[in-house]
Amino acid sequence: MPWVMKTRQWVIVFGLFALVVLAIVGLALTRDSGSPAAGMRSRRAPLVDERPIQTARSMAALASTREEQRFAQQALRLADHAVDLAFADAMREATTHPVAPTPETKELYARVSRAEAQVKLDQEIVDELKKESSAAHGSGDDVQQQLDLVQAQLELDKDELEDAKGDLLRSGADPLSRIQRQFTRYQATQQQNDSAHAQINVTGTEPSSPAGDFITQFSAWRVQRGKVTQLQQALDETLQAADALQQKHDSVEKQAGGGEAENPSTTSTSTPAGPTPGSADSSQAVITALRRLSDSQKNLADLDKRIQDHQELGNVYTSWIALVQWRLRSAAYGMIQSALFIVLIVLAAYLSGRFIDRFFTDLTPDRRRLRTLRVVVRFVVQAVGVLLILFVLFGMPNQMPTILGLAGAGLTVALKDFIVAFFGWFALMGRNGIRVGDWVEINGVVGEVAEIGLLRTVLLETGNWTDAGHPTGRKVAFVNSFAIEGHFFNFSTSGQWLWDELQILVPSAQNPYPIIDAIQKLVTTATEANARMAEEEWQRATHREGMHTVSAAPAINLRPTTSGVEVHVRYITRAHERYATRTKLYQDIVGLLHQRQGQPASTSSPVGAGT
Repeated sequence: MPWVMKTRQWVIVFGLFALVVLAIVGLALTRDSGSPAAGMRSRRAPLVDERPIQTARSMAALASTREEQRFAQQALRLADHAVDLAFADAMREATTHPVAPTPETKELYARVSRAEAQVKLDQEIVDELKKESSAAHGSGDDVQQQLDLVQAQLELDKDELEDAKGDLLRSGADPLSRIQRQFTRYQATQQQNDSAHAQINVTGTEPSSPAGDFITQFSAWRVQRGKVTQLQQALDETLQAADALQQKHDSVEKQAGGGEAENPSTTSTSTPAGPTPGSADSSQAVITALRRLSDSQKNLADLDKRIQDHQELGNVYTSWIALVQWRLRSAAYGMIQSALFIVLIVLAAYLSGRFIDRFFTDLTPDRRRLRTLRVVVRFVVQAVGVLLILFVLFGMPNQMPTILGLAGAGLTVALKDFIVAFFGWFALMGRNGIRVGDWVEINGVVGEVAEIGLLRTVLLETGNWTDAGHPTGRKVAFVNSFAIEGHFFNFSTSGQWLWDELQILVPSAQNPYPIIDAIQKLVTTATEANARMAEEEWQRATHREGMHTVSAAPAINLRPTTSGVEVHVRYITRAHERYATRTKLYQDIVGLLHQRQGQPASTSSPVGAGT
């Protein structure tokens, strides 16, 4: 059966591991590797490149402070101007150099021309019928019917014209229409972005310097690092576009220079003033050449402006990158500073622990009971270190007093017993507390203190006071709350003194007084050293409280009975020497009685019982 359970556990572990692997593979396959538009391929590339304004809008979304917002506004303005010039150049180029027609495009152009002519004809007929309808007074019903019929035909022909223009636009034979349509969409998008941007009042969602906690600094470092990467990409794209425009400018300038060298207007001065055959064609060629040269000069001027816009846009991105890199370095500096604080806190906690261990190790024997305090001190030092590290990592809470108050109240209610036990340990460690090895009574249980922990006190049970010194073999643990909520009894001296009692029966046939005197001398002589030491310790223990000295001398009480006189002898002894002292005293008393009676001890043995 155990083998089956083990196999089942392995199956569960391998199943969970397989699920983890599948989840990791799924995350890798579905990971976002770019923007949604990156994987979409348009049917036809736009004739005018709008990437500068698109990039500027993307960078403007990253602006989080007033300084960055200012750079974003400059980038949007320059990119918009550059794109407007690109549209103007594209429209001029499409007008000046139309695409050479093909048989298919000729048919499309012819269809558009026929549709436009038909619409124009229908419009003329409608206008005439409207005039006739307004001139007719009574019989205008026929004219109105014809007008309605022609207007319906006009709407149908307009639809046919729109369809023909759509087919021509989709064929790509008319780039000017495509550019105009793209420019219309661009203007609409630009107006929407301008209105949306006007509603956003950026007040600086990101502070000029990151917060002091490590987590916030690390988050700011990641954000700034991502900004630097995107801004660098935008800068590279802008510089590449500027280089491409510069190359195009050089090419157009070279073509314009060659065309100017072949300009027929420079040789027209040698032509006779009188009219000649073909002079009209020559003039038309000169006009065409001049127009082309003018268009080339306009293109060159626009290219210069576009190049300048891209260069200024590159400068804006460069300044923006410098600002973000400065914040990136500030965040890195804060992270290093926080890491240094954490290392210093760990080092201080470690050195404090070593110092605490060394201090409590060097304690003298009479202060050895304070070594248990080492656990508490080390715990407090480590707890403070962990709390400081958490403050460095996550920062100081905004409502720290409220949080501490609520947390303290909750912990007090939930951990009441543990808190009382913990403070009870301090009470037990005080001057009137207990130490390991003391004989105490706690909640009716008597024993020797074996351990004093932070929360519990452990006794080795030794029975009641009249039978002390006989361990039961059981360990009894008490929560330290008894030191505050209850009471306990403890020997007041280190000698662990207790009063023991002997009981001897003197037969009625004998004179008890000589025997009592002899017993008193015998017990006094046997316990004299213990009595003197006990009195000294009691005096040291009670002199601060101003109590009178208690005598430790033996005491004898008599009790007459029908069988004779019972002699009760009370004397002081150590708890662990109790049975040895009692046995010796019994032997001495038996010998004394034997001498007094002059008979064997077996016939006149004393009757005694310890209490």
